[in-house]
Amino acid sequence: MLITPAIVALQLIALSVVGTVLLAAGFAWKILHRWDIHSGSELQLRLERRTYLISTLLGFALGAELLSLLLFAQTAESLSGQFVGAMCATGVLNVNPFGFPTLLLKIALFFLAALWLLLNRVDNRGYDYPLVRVKYGLLLTLAPLALLEGAVQTRFFLGLEPEVITSCCGSLFSAAGQGVAAELAGFPARPALALFYAMAGLLLIMGLAFRRWPRLGPVFAAVNLLTFAVAITAIVAFLSLYVYENPNHHCPFCLLKAGYDYVGYALYLPLFAATAAGMGAGIIAPFRRIVSLQATIPGEVRRLTRLALAGFGVFYGLATWLMLRSNLILLG
Repeated sequence: MLITPAIVALQLIALSVVGTVLLAAGFAWKILHRWDIHSGSELQLRLERRTYLISTLLGFALGAELLSLLLFAQTAESLSGQFVGAMCATGVLNVNPFGFPTLLLKIALFFLAALWLLLNRVDNRGYDYPLVRVKYGLLLTLAPLALLEGAVQTRFFLGLEPEVITSCCGSLFSAAGQGVAAELAGFPARPALALFYAMAGLLLIMGLAFRRWPRLGPVFAAVNLLTFAVAITAIVAFLSLYVYENPNHHCPFCLLKAGYDYVGYALYLPLFAATAAGMGAGIIAPFRRIVSLQATIPGEVRRLTRLALAGFGVFYGLATWLMLRSNLILLG
């Protein structure tokens, strides 16, 4: 096993998240079954006092969980020089069977944690805790994933043996290979490009429609998630080719390297932030009819929608600029 400051930090974050979520899960069960805002019982008063403390602890823990995705990707990239055959994060994640599952769990937890934090922010602005059951119900969904992520991440780091010879992006993200990565790499560039910009148009139209008709919130959230999936597909299918100026190099992780000006961070950060904001706006919009939130949610939804559209705008603008400046002629 390799021990670096980043690995220690990631394990400490995982332990703190698991510990906090487990503590809160027991409290969430009581909230779901015993919460009655109209009751003046001693139990209800105790629950109201404790929800402040639990929500604050969860805010710190889930905030750290958001950052751990970035730290995990950066750590995997930085360890690529430690393994024979690894040239980027792909090779490190391939060292044992737990690398990519850890990454996928972190991505899922990133969006769930962001949604919980948004729900908590809105709930705290209502005088009667109107979303308390919703956010603690979400927490019970999030808790098993946090436990699984902690366990899988620990197995991944424990299995990082420097003598292992690993395979890297050249074999995984190859159109001639097998699996999801190979399917993405083999996606024809022309239809992928058309789909990429069609999703941008659909997202813009849905964003404008959602601002006018808030009842479209769930649809807007779904379009944001779909746009995220199309964007990841586009990065593997053709955008990475333009950056590397190589028609056979599809790796989405080499974009994080200094040799490519760390352009991956400039792409992924607005993409993830925009998706989380857009999904959050769409999911909290249906709660606008709750009396105690009628003054809060419209402004919150407008702010999140602007953030989502701006974030996707940055992503699409940068992606387009990367293609225009490239010397690669992919579409003849």
